[in-house]
Amino acid sequence: MKTVTLIGKPGCHLCDDARAVVGEVCAQLGARWEEKDITQDEELYRRYWEQIPVVLVDGAQHDFWRVDPRRLRAALEA
Repeated sequence: MKTVTLIGKPGCHLCDDARAVVGEVCAQLGARWEEKDITQDEELYRRYWEQIPVVLVDGAQHDFWRVDPRRLRAALEA
């Protein structure tokens, strides 16, 4: 089973949108997902602060800013 990681921060409307898409797609497919806050992790902040929200699939960057549900579904089903 693949793991989706959503990297974002509080108060980010794009992160809220991404959370909804990730949550829905993962629920439909039974995939596991987690969320990480860049304000609580210095390394994530340095790496992704200009791209949030960022979605990783099994640790590899999949998307940023906007999450396409069809593309995420395809990555999880591959």
